[in-house]
Amino acid sequence: VQLQASGGGLVQPGGSLRLSCVVSGFTLRSSTIGWFRQAPGKEREGVACIRQSDGSTAYASSVRGRFTISRDNAKNTVYLQMNSLQSEDTAVYYCAATPRGLIRSWMLAIQSYDYWGQGTLVTVSS
Repeated sequence: VQLQASGGGLVQPGGSLRLSCVVSGFTLRSSTIGWFRQAPGKEREGVACIRQSDGSTAYASSVRGRFTISRDNAKNTVYLQMNSLQSEDTAVYYCAATPRGLIRSWMLAIQSYDYWGQGTLVTVSS
């Protein structure tokens, strides 16, 4: 199983980026895919995730209304559209996957996920 995250970069406050996570060696159909981030000196935290079976999503309160997670099963890809970016969003973003369809209370928990990508750096700065 491999997860390849991409799309990070430098963006000004208020700007947008779209991250992509291509999943290989893994059937998305019944899985849950999540985006996590880790800022310098901070613990890794859940940002957004999507349960593939029904498209159910969950978001951290800090990004709700600004970030949107979506999927393209034909491409085995999950996206994270990030709008109205703030300096506090600066972090390395990771995608993660589990073959299980997680219940909502587990969806943003790091320990729920079995496979992790390498991370992509997002820097929000003027």
